[in-house]
Amino acid sequence: MQAWRASLLRFDDQGHALFDRDGLLVTGPGADGRQVVLAAGDHAALAGAWPDVPVTHLPGRILAPGFIDTHVHYPQTEIIGSPAEGLLPWLEHYTFPHEARFTDPAHAAEVAAFFCDELMRHGVTTPLTFCTSHPASVDALFTEAQRRGLRLIAGKVLQDRHSPDGVRDETEQSLVDTEALIRRWHGQGRLGYAITPRFAPSCSEAQLRGAGELAASYPDVWIQSHVAENQDEIAWARALFPDSRSYLAIYADHGLMRERAMYAHCIHFSDDDRALMRDTRTAAAVCPTSNLFLGSGFFDFAAAERVPFAHGLASDVGGGTSFSPFVTMRAAYFVGRTPTTGFHTKPGVSLAPERLWWLHTAGAAHALGLEGVVGNLQPGCEADFVVLDPAATPLLARRTREAESLAELLFALIVLGDDRAVAQVVVNGAPA
Repeated sequence: MQAWRASLLRFDDQGHALFDRDGLLVTGPGADGRQVVLAAGDHAALAGAWPDVPVTHLPGRILAPGFIDTHVHYPQTEIIGSPAEGLLPWLEHYTFPHEARFTDPAHAAEVAAFFCDELMRHGVTTPLTFCTSHPASVDALFTEAQRRGLRLIAGKVLQDRHSPDGVRDETEQSLVDTEALIRRWHGQGRLGYAITPRFAPSCSEAQLRGAGELAASYPDVWIQSHVAENQDEIAWARALFPDSRSYLAIYADHGLMRERAMYAHCIHFSDDDRALMRDTRTAAAVCPTSNLFLGSGFFDFAAAERVPFAHGLASDVGGGTSFSPFVTMRAAYFVGRTPTTGFHTKPGVSLAPERLWWLHTAGAAHALGLEGVVGNLQPGCEADFVVLDPAATPLLARRTREAESLAELLFALIVLGDDRAVAQVVVNGAPA
């Protein structure tokens, strides 16, 4: 067992932030051998119950849950910041040519190591990740995550049509490969598999139907894809699947909406779509930096509360512009504040700093079906956390010193923080 003494951020069962200015976090082995939180709270109240546990003192630091990224593409690490006129040209000019290189296991392994380094540097301890259509890309990432003890969910992309040579797969073989990868990696240590249709237009009816059958056969694996990101993409999907009520309904019609299903973007939705998300317990990965970068649109946070469905924040690297959860939370605040009019009208809302932080930690865990497992520092949660330095830069130090509330402290970190504020990352109880 070991303990850390510093300020401590965590969340209650209703998503409300709890903050101990002089906190104590005690970790040790759980029933299954993983390192978990044994106690968390006010130091004065807890210290007497753990007199023999060695304590690491971190004055001026904040212990917070490790961040969860609900949608990120590890093969797109090297195309972050590539200019394009929109989503579909960006895929054609950058994404597909780079992803074709992942047929080479050595290349996949090198990028996987760099990708995991970037996650750690920015305090992301649980990502839901797209690989490429090549099984070697999946093996490389899972191997690297397993070596580090990371909790990571990933899957081989399915795309058997409307894709260029080098990334297009073959329908039956893609499903055989997916099942083999599930059996090889899902549930190994802290690893989880996600059935991963790239997006409906890239998949034939047979491939989507096969993916749905796999999802039914393996109900504890995840599902991930994209939906309703871009108007051109929506029109294309509707033309290819005219019998489905909406773009989102294509996935429901093929058995791909359920708990542990996560769909990125979910921008151009009707209330019927939102109700379908709610009723199937499907979640959205909100990708604000990507949506702003590609000009796709604005997620409607108010509507996601009016017709409530689970959602969490995501970087969407490489369409997204940063691995940093601070940058993502900041962009989500801007997106929330921006009202829109026209075909999809949304009001401007001011998302509370505590809410933004919850959406990237405990709320994201809830969206992934991992509530009480990761994303929080309550007893029983796995010991994944970050040590934050609120004085990492001169301006951040000056602003946080003047913070008169938890909201002001967290918002200052959101607005002014970056990877320099992440002083240390602890994964499964050990410094990363």
